[in-house]
Amino acid sequence: MTQSASARIPLLYRIGPAGIWLLLAAAAAWVLTFNPTDRIADPTGPCLWHALTGINGPTCGGTRMFFYLIHGNLIEAARHHLAALAGLLYGLYSLVVWTVHAYTGRALPWWKPGTKTIAVYIGLFLLYAVVLRNLPWPPFAWFNISNLT
Repeated sequence: MTQSASARIPLLYRIGPAGIWLLLAAAAAWVLTFNPTDRIADPTGPCLWHALTGINGPTCGGTRMFFYLIHGNLIEAARHHLAALAGLLYGLYSLVVWTVHAYTGRALPWWKPGTKTIAVYIGLFLLYAVVLRNLPWPPFAWFNISNLT
């Protein structure tokens, strides 16, 4: 008697993607409930980094980027946090690959970045988030988002 490919996959491996999809759905519900783009005081609050330093940092605009992304406004999503958007899109594709493999046993094409690639991404992420977004001239000024306090 042979088992199907999905039956041979460990249970925790199959539960993992469902948990992450549920977390993403909860995050989307939270952001849809408390609009981070308005100036109304709510639990999303201002960016802590911006409140402490007065400049944009790695976390500034992430919630608003997610808000614009789930509303289909990719231009504003990119404006509010381009580097996080790029990482999020790769993460979403990786989650789809994991989900398909966990529930069907089918392997989709996937690129696993090496340590050097991850280090370069983190370096570019920090350069963009802390330095380039705070420069006062074009094209960088377009990425300089205001803190909604």
